[in-house]
Amino acid sequence: MRMILGLDAPSGGEVTVNGRAYRDIPAPMHEIGALLDPKAIQGGRTAYNHLRWLAQAAGVPRRRVDEVLDLVGLAEVAHRKAGDFSLGMSQRLGIATALLGDPPILLFDEPVNGLDPEGIRWIRSLLQHLASEGRTVFLSSHLMSEMEETADHVIVVGRGRLIADTGIAEFIQRSSGSHVRVVSPQGADLVPLLERAGATVAFGDGALMVTGMEAARIAGVAAEHRIDVHELSPHRASLEAAFMELTQDSLDYPGAAPARVATVQTA
Repeated sequence: MRMILGLDAPSGGEVTVNGRAYRDIPAPMHEIGALLDPKAIQGGRTAYNHLRWLAQAAGVPRRRVDEVLDLVGLAEVAHRKAGDFSLGMSQRLGIATALLGDPPILLFDEPVNGLDPEGIRWIRSLLQHLASEGRTVFLSSHLMSEMEETADHVIVVGRGRLIADTGIAEFIQRSSGSHVRVVSPQGADLVPLLERAGATVAFGDGALMVTGMEAARIAGVAAEHRIDVHELSPHRASLEAAFMELTQDSLDYPGAAPARVATVQTA
């Protein structure tokens, strides 16, 4: 994100936005809004004045300041010094700053950091609304459960290499943790049919564990060959589980498994 915004130089290649380097965009706040560090503000200014000078420098109408303060829920504290804000309030002010120029592209690094549960729910709704308007909303976060609720596309980079660039659903479907549990009295006959259709089948707990194929397709294969199925139970892996499985060979600092500690009971 810092390279996209021209704050860091890449060791090779170049980064452009709509075909231009960030430094060559004549009115950057109207094209890209970003929040990388919510505490990167002049703490002596009020929230209102922080946004007002940015708006004036970028040619943004003053009324837009009030609009974004209201949008992020800071209207009542607009004239408090930003340096006295909590981390969650600073996040909201940073989001207001990113939205000031009404840009079509938004970059947010850890946008839910410091927010309470209501704030997390609010920003999730806001980001999805912004995306529904046709904007590009690019998030970076280590909170997998929150990204699973918010994002619809995932990009995974490990050790400088692109590992995945795909939709959330497809990314999770690749995980071995995502499978369909199939119970059939003719399971032995069903296995080769499913494998020929592209599925991977394992045995466990008196059932077939099928990966790489959706339940509806499994049912279709079984029906086509007149095979009875007593149970079809889809089991979906979490984004975190899928992420850890995919990146296990790309960790910079893998930790050792915790040692088992024996306990002794005394009478």
